[in-house]
Amino acid sequence: MLSLVRRLPPTIRLGALGALLAACSGQGEGDAPPGAGGTPTEVAIVTLEPQTVTLTRELPGRTSASLVAEVRPQVSGIVERRLFTEGGYVQAGQPLYQLDDAVYRADVASAKAELSKAEATLHTATLHERRSAELLKIDAVGKQDFDNVVAARIAAEADVAAARAALQRAQISLARARIESPIAGRIGKSAVTAGALVTANQAAALATVQLLDPMYVDVTQSSSELLELRKQFAAGRTRPATDVPVEILLEDGSRHQQPGRLAFSETTVDPATGSYTLRVVVPNPDQFLLPGIYLRAVVGMGTREGAILVPQRAVLRDPKGNASVMLVDGEGKVEARAVKLSQTLGDQWLVEDGLAAGDRVIVEGLQKIAPGAPVTVAAPAPGN
Repeated sequence: MLSLVRRLPPTIRLGALGALLAACSGQGEGDAPPGAGGTPTEVAIVTLEPQTVTLTRELPGRTSASLVAEVRPQVSGIVERRLFTEGGYVQAGQPLYQLDDAVYRADVASAKAELSKAEATLHTATLHERRSAELLKIDAVGKQDFDNVVAARIAAEADVAAARAALQRAQISLARARIESPIAGRIGKSAVTAGALVTANQAAALATVQLLDPMYVDVTQSSSELLELRKQFAAGRTRPATDVPVEILLEDGSRHQQPGRLAFSETTVDPATGSYTLRVVVPNPDQFLLPGIYLRAVVGMGTREGAILVPQRAVLRDPKGNASVMLVDGEGKVEARAVKLSQTLGDQWLVEDGLAAGDRVIVEGLQKIAPGAPVTVAAPAPGN
């Protein structure tokens, strides 16, 4: 068309160009946005109703054993035997290692002899005191001499007590040559073999015993989230959740069979991360969970009454991420409304502002409508 116009004389060419531009600008004048006029579009809606919901938060964390004991020797010696199966279950007090105890048995024998000697000296001192007491009655012995005899008997009693304590100490050392498990649990690999020299209170552990039922799951939460939750508690919008089971989500997204319970929350915020720790206690009867596993815990934070929930598929987002929904107003026309959302609960959003009970939110047919368009309401799809 433009090539034909160029071939015309200049005066006629201007008029032809004006007519062409007028025709182009008038093209599509009758077009209108989807659903802006004509036959009403059929849409599906849900009518919002207030609900009582438990606010949850999915938090990352790692597992740890509820009890951990690192087995170390309390006396020095050569390891004679290992008395447990690596990776097996041990009871509290079960022998784990036997050290060479010949020196400790000799120390016990020596301490017993010293005790017998001290007891003999005490017996002699006691008899001497009795005889001196009789002689003192007839003035056959001086008062100073009798006092010396009493003092000798008291000293002999002290020697007996010291010898008895020394024997008890030697017996304790002998007993510690047989190293026992301080707790019940599953024991790991042994760090030493027979013939190894170990020393009292050494830095390296011989083995580690861990109690795996129950397990601890330590999760972290942002301190800003805690502050917001406490504000909601103070305002009365939310009540603290009590005795709410904690769901445990494994690395592959599956749920652990045993729900946990919240034990406590840390009282200090980590300045490096701006978060604090919550500890969840999880039953682990089949010992499926092992220490160090990364997982997520769905923790109940509070309970809100009169909450408004909107299906996720009804929420629209603009390029800036602002959320809005389409409603059917009292005249049967589409109304766009901005909303403030906080968190997801299943397949729904929790609405903080913008919607109220009784609002009719469009969940199907959104691509065929525009604000102000007339619509007819169809029954919502199953699951709404």
